[in-house]
Amino acid sequence: MKKRTIKNLLYEQVARIGKATSSPKRLELLELLAQGEKTVEAMAAELSIEIKLASAHLKVLKEARLVVPRKEGKFVFYRLSGQDVASLWVAMREVAEEHLVELRVALDAMATAPNKLDSIDRKQLMAQARRGDVIMIDVRPRAEYEQAHLPYARSMPINEIAQRIAELPRGTEVVAYCRGPFCLFAEEATQLLKAKGRKVSKLLDGVSEWQAAGMPLATR
Repeated sequence: MKKRTIKNLLYEQVARIGKATSSPKRLELLELLAQGEKTVEAMAAELSIEIKLASAHLKVLKEARLVVPRKEGKFVFYRLSGQDVASLWVAMREVAEEHLVELRVALDAMATAPNKLDSIDRKQLMAQARRGDVIMIDVRPRAEYEQAHLPYARSMPINEIAQRIAELPRGTEVVAYCRGPFCLFAEEATQLLKAKGRKVSKLLDGVSEWQAAGMPLATR
């Protein structure tokens, strides 16, 4: 085989990953699956698309070996094929944030700047949570929390916060996080808690960002 032919083949194989991740919906599916295994139906509902379309997107990701399916009864579950796929999503997003002004403007528009923890020392934040100096809440669905969460965080899904505010002691800062910078749950939580007079900040990290930074996760 000629050298040029070999090089073409090598680049073509790597390009399969680029082609599979060239769809906004497929990127969102990767972010969802970074939170844990999900059914096709659950992901379709999250993305507000038809189940048939979700299945088509997942098929493309499967062909690129980025996701793995399993069948249980009449349901098909998908998971990421490895933690490196979650890290790939984080790396792509960070490169986009660094180079695309339009993305940074959009992120600023969806976030309440005074409530953001932009630059944080993750080890320091974890130590504060361990001591109880801050209360870290995971506002994702409980099933995602049970898959993996930040150490010392407590599960408080966004749809439960209004009824559970009394569990958060006054005078202690609350740090809310969800699936990462593009997730709106933490923004909703900060707005709600702020309206109730609580001191609250939003952590832009999700479990993927936290792990990509070399930080540990908890599963209990």
